Amino acid sequence: MVQPQAGIRFHTYSMVARCPRTGMLGIAITTSDLAVRSRCPHVRPLIGAVVTQALTDPRLGTLGLRLMELGYSAAKALAEIEASDPHIEHRQLALVDRDGNVAARTGNKNQPWAGHIIGRGYAALGNILLGEHVLTAMSEAFERSEPELLEERLVRALEAGRDAGGERNSHLSPTHSAGLLVYGHQSFSRVDLGVDDHPEPVGELRRVFELYKPRIDYYLLRATDPELAQRTRADRERQGTPRERT
Repeated sequence: MVQPQAGIRFHTYSMVARCPRTGMLGIAITTSDLAVRSRCPHVRPLIGAVVTQALTDPRLGTLGLRLMELGYSAAKALAEIEASDPHIEHRQLALVDRDGNVAARTGNKNQPWAGHIIGRGYAALGNILLGEHVLTAMSEAFERSEPELLEERLVRALEAGRDAGGERNSHLSPTHSAGLLVYGHQSFSRVDLGVDDHPEPVGELRRVFELYKPRIDYYLLRATDPELAQRTRADRERQGTPRERT
């Protein structure tokens, strides 16, 4: 773990996880920079998930998924990434494979406080945080919410990190973003939401997610049974639920 110093201004924290009950894979992340969803979370259904942050190289996410698709465990894939990247000490990564095995690495050139916590089927990680307690709070929130679906558990983890002080110095950065990416067994995402710039990105992610959450099953159903999806939409409209148009 990298120990804290004075003058902390910016931070990134995230969680990558696999649900053992459903097999869903997902990542939630927030940072004091723009459009984090566009470069840090990488998920492939039934294969694995990789989050790459700090001085991010998005290619490492693609590489990690490719290796796990070939049958590499999370730990073996991380070892290959380490060997291939000459700047690995600037990176922070975590991987979870199709069996729920987890591996994580915090390079020694990450700005403090930086580190990670690995639990059953998940990793919480962050850099330039107020302290390890931010990740502890995230892990505890994730574990407490086990009966919930993965996307809800991931959002709760981000909220717990924020409430533990992760966002305390947010006023020192002009830009903030957050993202949520979850796959089930389909080839397309179950949830893919990004807040590209907002003064309170975790709260805004929750707001958008609450709008999206009642529509998840409907959007999935449209791919396999459009007629049933139409009937479902009609039922929802009769119950006063806003119409899904696209």
